[in-house]
Amino acid sequence: MKKVLAMLLVFSMACSMIACGKKEENPAPATEGSSDAEAPAETPAEGEPAASGETYKAALLLNGNLGDKSFYDSANEGLTRLRDELGADVFDFKVEQMGGTDADQPKWEPTLLDYCDSGEYDVIIMGTWQMADPLAKAAVEYPDQKFMFFDEQFDFAGNGDPQNIYNILYKQNEVSYLVGAAAAMMTTDASFEGVDPATKKIGFLGGMDNAVINDFLKGYEQGAHDIDPEIEVVVAWVGDFVNSAQGKELALAQYQNGVDVGYNVAGNAGLGQIEAAGDTGLYAFGVDSDQAALLPQYADRIPTSALKNVGNSLYRAIKLDLEGQLTYGTTEVLGFAEGGVELVKDAHYEEMLPENIRTKLDELEKDIIDGKIIVDTAIER
Repeated sequence: MKKVLAMLLVFSMACSMIACGKKEENPAPATEGSSDAEAPAETPAEGEPAASGETYKAALLLNGNLGDKSFYDSANEGLTRLRDELGADVFDFKVEQMGGTDADQPKWEPTLLDYCDSGEYDVIIMGTWQMADPLAKAAVEYPDQKFMFFDEQFDFAGNGDPQNIYNILYKQNEVSYLVGAAAAMMTTDASFEGVDPATKKIGFLGGMDNAVINDFLKGYEQGAHDIDPEIEVVVAWVGDFVNSAQGKELALAQYQNGVDVGYNVAGNAGLGQIEAAGDTGLYAFGVDSDQAALLPQYADRIPTSALKNVGNSLYRAIKLDLEGQLTYGTTEVLGFAEGGVELVKDAHYEEMLPENIRTKLDELEKDIIDGKIIVDTAIER
């Protein structure tokens, strides 16, 4: 028996020596704790540009869908413009449309975690208050993953002060002030088709009753009342940002009850107000994208649009990050002065609004930038 064991031992040692002398063609992946494990690629530290020759990749996670002619389309446009400018070998991105209904909500957090787990993306981008809690969890679980979060205040102090999130906010109250002022001047001017100056009613259609949408409303009301304190602002809430049929029904009710100028801040649902304006021959201001340009069949009902420049802000942030100049762990608030918001002032705007209204809006915008007008806000900044 001992003789057999000895022979087996000699045979085993010989096989081992042959294996060691042969170059390994397909080495097994190193396991955790192995001294030969290849070090993972490091995320560039703050202040350092991304490694030369590597494509900077972003993932844009939408708790909604493209095609809203508004908010999400703006985000996608900004990233597309940056890719076109730099080339897909320098910057590329993927859009994940997660859907915006209650039925879609359970998949938002798992989808975010899947993207984090993949390790493929230099930055993962998302927005709105509904993604704040999933983001807070992901930031802790994946401390080396960078995130950009737009259009909602992230509570850094309440979530352990994560240093891997860059937070972008917008002064939508500032641009909404101009919309309110314009609506007030229109509703008291009989030269506009269908307007009854005696009613002095303007409408507001909000998606969901949250801080950001109320910030739009605050500016809109203040701008209107600074023109004429007797203006009545009629408010309706859709309850989501996707139900355009409900948005149209609510807007029609407003128009039928004396409103002649509306303002939609409801994403896809807000398209219903624009349809209602078309059906009634009245007016609806656009939001987040140039909706007169995107919806030419309704352009004669849309005087102009209030832009929250989501696309511009993401374009700017990623360019800074590529240069190693973006500071994570901070919040930036972008208004008129920073190019974060604007009112579309093009040939269509000049055709739709008379010179006296345009001149007044220019004066009001300058006063806001100069600090002479402080616009009410629903958000602590």
